[in-house]
Amino acid sequence: MNSDLLVTRMTDNANRIRILLEGVSIEQARWRPAPDSWSLLEVINHLDDEEKQDFRVRLDTILHHPDQPWPPIDPGGWVVERHYNQRDPKESLDSFLRARQESLGWLKSLSSPNWEAVYEAPFGQITAGDMFASWVGHDLLHMRQLVELHWAYTGVLVDPYATNYAGSW
Repeated sequence: MNSDLLVTRMTDNANRIRILLEGVSIEQARWRPAPDSWSLLEVINHLDDEEKQDFRVRLDTILHHPDQPWPPIDPGGWVVERHYNQRDPKESLDSFLRARQESLGWLKSLSSPNWEAVYEAPFGQITAGDMFASWVGHDLLHMRQLVELHWAYTGVLVDPYATNYAGSW
């Protein structure tokens, strides 16, 4: 695994996420295509909490404290419990970008990490390399979600016109 390349991808992903969120109106930031789906604002706050309380913490545990349990997380519950959709979009984005910078600094500071280190998670074994790869993959999944939300909101903006000529989603 080329960890330097993955750190670069995480840097680039943060910039892509920033671009997908900068300049959206408060209405668009809070808009959901359905009651049970997430808004742009909920996605960025999820990414922020995952950056601070999930991936970095759990990767550090695998690498440096494999005898300690992972702290509990509740990503789905936090959306409502932490009132993600009521937060300020700019502050939420800035918080994520600061957290990502801290994570990147931490990753770059690791001296010869053992990506093969195995952790006994509640769901089974996971390696440090698996966790790092999943962190990068997590960005991509949520970038896709952000693009899908932009696509759906465009449909609202152009109504009664349609985007059919652009192609099918």
